[in-house]
Amino acid sequence: MLPLIPLQSVAAGGLITIVALLFLVLAVVTVWSAVEIVQATEKRALTVFGEYRKLLEPGINFVPPFVSKTYRFDMRTQTLDVPRQEAITRDNSPVTADAVVYIKVMNAKKAFLEVEDYKRAVSNLAQTTLRAVLGDMELDDTLNKRQEINAKIRRELDEPTDEWGIRVESVEVREVNPSKDVQQAMEQQTSAERKRRAMILEAQGERRSAIETAEGDKQSNIIRAQGEKQSQILEAQGDAVSTVLRAKSAESMGERAVIEKGMETLESIGQGESTTFVLPQELSSLVGRYGKHLTGSDVKADNQQLNSLDFDEETRELLGLDDIDEILGQIDEEAEMDVEAMEKEAQAIKEGEDKAKIKSADEVIEEMDEDVEAEMETEVE
Repeated sequence: MLPLIPLQSVAAGGLITIVALLFLVLAVVTVWSAVEIVQATEKRALTVFGEYRKLLEPGINFVPPFVSKTYRFDMRTQTLDVPRQEAITRDNSPVTADAVVYIKVMNAKKAFLEVEDYKRAVSNLAQTTLRAVLGDMELDDTLNKRQEINAKIRRELDEPTDEWGIRVESVEVREVNPSKDVQQAMEQQTSAERKRRAMILEAQGERRSAIETAEGDKQSNIIRAQGEKQSQILEAQGDAVSTVLRAKSAESMGERAVIEKGMETLESIGQGESTTFVLPQELSSLVGRYGKHLTGSDVKADNQQLNSLDFDEETRELLGLDDIDEILGQIDEEAEMDVEAMEKEAQAIKEGEDKAKIKSADEVIEEMDEDVEAEMETEVE
């Protein structure tokens, strides 16, 4: 039979166990509240019984348990979104704008002691500063001078935030929008400006085209005038050459006409009843010059070269100019009469000599013509 344990002993053992557990839990809680772990990107402000004691650095920190409290401060650059603000510019144009502010906690003690909530404080200050800066500028400046707006807002935020231990690193205005009426007016202005530029460009293009067309017409007229000038020069030169050739031909034909007339006169003299014939020296020299002129070797009395008539080989062959010297030589030999012989014959007639020995002029000319025709037939054969 098992021995009986007294109830009082059991109750005492259970109470001791409970008390031990309570002390263990209390010890764990105490240690937990006495140890403060701070992250590398932050600092914490420590207060004991509501009194500021110090800043806790990153790592493990031991603080008084149950009576201490810490406040966390992120030491990295933080972004604050400034809500959209409405403002009236200097030229009474309503605009709306929003911005982004980049801040960094430089002194956690000041950020803890000098301002209740540094993020909200900086955001509210940025809103009022944004409205003030836009109100001091005209509409066109608010739309065009974005960097100037950013710089002004940052300068306005620097002084008060320095007292809070906060540094404003950068301010960026994201949008500046005028009212709908102003936007419509600006769109109309932009459209009108583009139309004006298009008209200017079109006018310049038409002007350029007109200039190019006029320049082309000018060059064409110059070239046409030069061509007409050259054509007139060539035509004038051709007329001059033709005139010279006609003059030479007329001169040659004139001399030939004179010679033919002289020959006709000689023939008419020979048909007369007179038995004495006197040939002028000019007639014989004219016949000789005519022959020389046809061959292109006409020479003056002082042996100076005259302008000759040049013929091509085909023309010379057709006219027989290469044989003209020989033919004319024969004519000269037959035509040249000895004046002394004629005087002797005339004296013989006076003295009563036989008239049968004296040939008449017609007989002399007929014999000359027969001899010439015979020579020409021989040359042709």
